[in-house]
Amino acid sequence: MEVVAGKGARRCHCRTQEQLTKLLAAARIPPRYERCALSNYHPAAGNSAQLQAFKYAFKLVDEYPAVDRGIVFTGSVGTGKTHLSVAILRGLVEKGINCLFYEFGALMKEIQDSYNPISQASELTVLAPVYEAEVLVLDELGASKPTDWVRDTMMQIINTRYNNKKLTVLTTNYLDVRRNPTDETLEDRIGVRLRSRLYEMCRTVQIEGADYRRSFDES
Repeated sequence: MEVVAGKGARRCHCRTQEQLTKLLAAARIPPRYERCALSNYHPAAGNSAQLQAFKYAFKLVDEYPAVDRGIVFTGSVGTGKTHLSVAILRGLVEKGINCLFYEFGALMKEIQDSYNPISQASELTVLAPVYEAEVLVLDELGASKPTDWVRDTMMQIINTRYNNKKLTVLTTNYLDVRRNPTDETLEDRIGVRLRSRLYEMCRTVQIEGADYRRSFDES
């Protein structure tokens, strides 16, 4: 803390930067996505879905904590869902919010590994940060095989966060409608109960368009 003449005490910049660095480290953003931000998300020209998704992401960060619903970003591979989700997380971390990123399949594996007798981690050790984070980004929802255990575990996680009024942002490649008879829907992958809960907790935002990642090769 430093004192400025005529202005009283204010937080030292070095302390603020130190706190930000700790929050970013605790958020576990994968190195591949560590530069994702709202400022460098560029919707494709004429792509109203990407532009609308960006507006929802910006609004969530801008209005937090006066926000009562998260977001489920749905859409095909490469449409910028993870970029926007991490951008939300980064924007909130910069506001001093405790956030956490997890890839869905990796979280399921960590929980399963905790059941191994020689594991150094317990299930509670793995889940406590997931339960407690003010904002959780869960990437690639539905990617793991939809066993009863996976569905029950996800229901436990989502219900706990719902009951504790914690904000959750999710991405998934699965839509709510079948485009052809062989498609699986999000409900097929995560179950009716969990999909119903997510309708309460989150706004569903569908992103369409060409592979967003290709824009980096062409720029």
